[in-house]
Amino acid sequence: MFFDTHAHLDDVRFDADREELISSLPATGISHVLVPGSSLESSRNAMKIACEHSNIYFAAGVHPGEIGTMTDKTIDDLADLAEQEKCVAIGEIGLDFYWYKDLIERDTQRYWFYQQLYLARELNLPVIVHDREAHKECFDAVNKSGVRGVFHCYSSSAEMAMELVKIGFYCSFTGVVTYQGARKSILAIEKLPMERILIETDSPYLAPVPHQKDRNDPRNVRSVAEVIARVKNLSVEEVARITSENAACLFKINLLQK
Repeated sequence: MFFDTHAHLDDVRFDADREELISSLPATGISHVLVPGSSLESSRNAMKIACEHSNIYFAAGVHPGEIGTMTDKTIDDLADLAEQEKCVAIGEIGLDFYWYKDLIERDTQRYWFYQQLYLARELNLPVIVHDREAHKECFDAVNKSGVRGVFHCYSSSAEMAMELVKIGFYCSFTGVVTYQGARKSILAIEKLPMERILIETDSPYLAPVPHQKDRNDPRNVRSVAEVIARVKNLSVEEVARITSENAACLFKINLLQK
């Protein structure tokens, strides 16, 4: 059974068939899903989905592209959400210097990234980090803050992946590993110990080959596991088991609890 550690099931693209999709997951080999927040509203919606389904958990956080309306009260509101039993992380938080190039805007990203890192440290929760073209800054930030967690949709080097392992982090991989230009991700997978690898879909984004034009969903997480299995010379079942156990360890989830 697979654990999709990053799927935006609160996205409007799932509005028409969300319940049907979630109900179908166990039969397709998906035992658990983590729904991360990307804004305060999104975090609340993720909480609602998680509270209604025993096999779904959520994270509360504000994505770097959504920090424009953040205030100190937002941090308080995230802390309130984090008190929910089904909240297992602070995220999706981080830095995005690919889409957001304005220098003042980047400073604002940095400020709220640190505020959310400090919140995670205070609450003793792991973080789910969004890192786009800000590899060193994201690493330095989590290292300085002393938190643990995962770099989702990992896109940096194998060398940085091993540095993240040294400070207690995991690296998570998406359908990007099925793309022709995914050599950097494959090198990171080769280098990483299996005990530090997670799998995800980042639904509804990043659908694997040959479904790139389709809406992604957690059922496609198997495609990620199949690539990792080939790289690591393991069975897909072994990859499913190990990555699920890794997720359970990081997010403190009892996989047997329903």
